[in-house]
Amino acid sequence: MSPPRPQPRRHADDPGGAGAAPLLLDAAALARLRQLDPDGSRGFLIQVLRTYESSMVRHLAALETARAQGDLKMAGDIAHTLKSSSASVGALAFAEGCAQVERQAKAGDALALPGLLLGLQAEGQRVLVAVRAMLPS
Repeated sequence: MSPPRPQPRRHADDPGGAGAAPLLLDAAALARLRQLDPDGSRGFLIQVLRTYESSMVRHLAALETARAQGDLKMAGDIAHTLKSSSASVGALAFAEGCAQVERQAKAGDALALPGLLLGLQAEGQRVLVAVRAMLPS
């Protein structure tokens, strides 16, 4: 049985000005990033989110390639890469999904991996929507 997933919390101060930050992103993680540029004058959070968005697009495409090719090592490596960056921006459920894919890839579970990857890709798309909602137009 897997451990319970952390519940994301709403945060009302999103840099994009679009209202409350999407529920997929943990408010505490976002607050930690905001502390690095408290007045927002350097645009640190925006830079982090833009970098994360760009990385997610590339890595989600690579996950699709890994799934299509049945490449366990590639899938595990990509999941490992995405795990910590996703946690740092508050995509905690996605980070946990990455950890699960990484474990299954290391275990060599070729049968379970395609379904896990499809779920991870779908969650990744939801995270992208949430991140993009926080970015200025």
